[in-house]
Amino acid sequence: MHMTVTVAFPGTKSARHEMIRDLLATESIGSQEGLRSRLAERGIEVTQTTLSRDLMDLRATKIRDSSGALIYTVPDHDGGATHDGEAANVRLARWCQLLLVTSVKVGNQLVLRTQVGAANLLASSIDAARKDEIAGTIAGDDTILVICRSESAAADVERMLLALAEPGALPDN
Repeated sequence: MHMTVTVAFPGTKSARHEMIRDLLATESIGSQEGLRSRLAERGIEVTQTTLSRDLMDLRATKIRDSSGALIYTVPDHDGGATHDGEAANVRLARWCQLLLVTSVKVGNQLVLRTQVGAANLLASSIDAARKDEIAGTIAGDDTILVICRSESAAADVERMLLALAEPGALPDN
């Protein structure tokens, strides 16, 4: 069974900010025009003035990437740069090692068990790692539902999380 996944964004400022944050975390974008173009491809039309305000609201700055090009980055919720996927992956590995108890794969979903009270922290780390295979997470007190884009993606994500839970594991970026 093939399942089509579409993502809809409301036309709100917070949805636009999340889309900008996501684009800057996953792509190297060096200009406002480039960012406007990528937003338009995702169905979000924005003026240059609004985009400039959004970047200021998000505390966006430009950094040099590994090739020396200047690209936008914004701080994540922990204060680290969102474009620095390495930091998010290191945090994910640390929390998997400390908090992940079990994983059960059901179709394109994973049910993760954590220590009591720790599900939100691990789910937040999974979200911050921004893995393409993951559509989203829902956290309770000690249980996380990870919704993946396909059954094979769920198997890949489960393997990755269990590997990260091993003592001394280092994430693949």
